[in-house]
Amino acid sequence: MTARTVLVTGGAGFIGSHLADELLARGHRVRALDNLTPQVHGDAAGRPDYLAADVDLVVGDVRDPDAVRRALTGADAVVHLAARVGVGQSMYEIAEYTSANDVGTAVLLEALAESQPAKLLVASSMSIYGEGLYRDAEGREVEPPERTREQLERREWELPGLEPAPTPERKRPGLSSIYALTKYDQERACLVCGAAYGIPTVALRLFNAYGTRQALSNPYTGVLAIFAARLLNGRAPRVYEDGLQRRDFVAVKDVARAFALALERDGADGFPVNVGSGRSVTVLEIAEHVAAATGRSVEPEIAGEARVGDIRHCFADIALARETLGYEPAVALEDGLAELAAWLEGQVADDRADAAAGELARRGLTL
Repeated sequence: MTARTVLVTGGAGFIGSHLADELLARGHRVRALDNLTPQVHGDAAGRPDYLAADVDLVVGDVRDPDAVRRALTGADAVVHLAARVGVGQSMYEIAEYTSANDVGTAVLLEALAESQPAKLLVASSMSIYGEGLYRDAEGREVEPPERTREQLERREWELPGLEPAPTPERKRPGLSSIYALTKYDQERACLVCGAAYGIPTVALRLFNAYGTRQALSNPYTGVLAIFAARLLNGRAPRVYEDGLQRRDFVAVKDVARAFALALERDGADGFPVNVGSGRSVTVLEIAEHVAAATGRSVEPEIAGEARVGDIRHCFADIALARETLGYEPAVALEDGLAELAAWLEGQVADDRADAAAGELARRGLTL
């Protein structure tokens, strides 16, 4: 394996910093481009303490062509993680999400057309599927429509007569939020431009990543981190709908390894590939697992209401990642939560979940 200089956009964040550790351990050189956005890094953000000292950090926005060109200097490969994340917030900060995710990707791709790196990876998202794959009573595959506002108002959470099944990459997109739309735009733009300019490109569709270094005070980050922030403040995790919606929670170290494999191997070039754990759990079970792992005997609060843009069930079929990348999840949920709980003991979280929920309600985005 030849050592590469890898530019990671969003490289000072949760996934980016773990990916930097993985790449450095494999002998690569890492440069990170990150705007250190306050919602993730705090109002007085500087270089994060957890970011490896060997990472060359360029502070700048991926929408800034000059910053992007500086960061690309000497880069052999690019991993594009920079994005605004969160379904709920995307439904009212529409211009910001579109700008950061779509325009930022466009600026990066224009620069890549000139610099011609040897490889491009982009972080896509399971959110692009909308509802996951289902099967009917005869075992036939079904790609259901999104639940209507009227169904949610009637508290009809499930899709009658259908059983959720692992979702493969062939499932057609169901773009039920602005966030999902922008992530699909990022994925397709990278794959289209990669093919046009002869840059081997892979889109990794990440399921619910969790682990240390998540932004606990960001109320629009992953649900598991939001639950952890609530528990650290002695408050009950708030679960939407009835808590029985199923998701795939994948350890961030497994995500980082999947990116490293996609960088070093060519089996998935030109394709989107799921990255998950291959295991589904309910959101209510996750809330209970996090409480148990942290030693907090706090019962989850079941809200009995829905958020516009949320889907019912989606979890990963990871057969393609196994076949093309040799990817195999290595971190069991129980072990990953134990590591997370140990890290949480030294953390302070500003619980902003109620304020975020209030903002959604004020805008009519909860039902």
